Amino acid sequence: MTSAADPATSQDASIAAALEAVLLLADEPLSPQVLAAVVQASTEQVLAACDALAAEYESQGRGFVLARVAGGYRYQTAPSQDVHVERFVREGHGVRISAAALETLAVVAYKQPVSRHQVAEIRGVNVDGVMRTLGRRGYIEEVARLPGPGQAVLYGTTSQFLEHLGLDSLDDLPPLGESVPDPDAVEALERRLRVVPDAEGPHQDQDPDPGGAAGSGP
Repeated sequence: MTSAADPATSQDASIAAALEAVLLLADEPLSPQVLAAVVQASTEQVLAACDALAAEYESQGRGFVLARVAGGYRYQTAPSQDVHVERFVREGHGVRISAAALETLAVVAYKQPVSRHQVAEIRGVNVDGVMRTLGRRGYIEEVARLPGPGQAVLYGTTSQFLEHLGLDSLDDLPPLGESVPDPDAVEALERRLRVVPDAEGPHQDQDPDPGGAAGSGP
């Protein structure tokens, strides 16, 4: 005689299937709270189901993973398939962001909140065009303003930046390494740059893609 299915196991399978369907349709990471509301389950059930799905995909050696990114969950390619994904990109199926934009984005990511003037001093070039491009692509945004005269805009990275890098939070950014000066040294350098500016001023960074036609991800 066949025993009846365990109701708890059946419910878990139903939640997992619903999560897979919703996440396949999503074009951005979905938070556990949003997923819970959509699949009509508790946040704890959603977290447990996502962990179980992620472990299942990993154990099966699938070409995709369920990753926690920017505070939510999404499907993305497995790190073990990076060589194939990179070949796909190199062969023209995707377009990369310019080197100037990458350098500027790195400064914002590690120094934020930071003003456009501070980024220009650190890089030694005019970054106005590149900053506009990064803003159009949704990688950086205005996060605050400096007090006092002028109230310069301060910039930081966005959730889209975390999403494209596959990070859950800024704490997951890789360390800069021992070869990079410590924050005190960087601050001292910036003060010196402000006191003794280049006589000719910073040269202009030429972003090869001022219209934002470069790739959708760094």
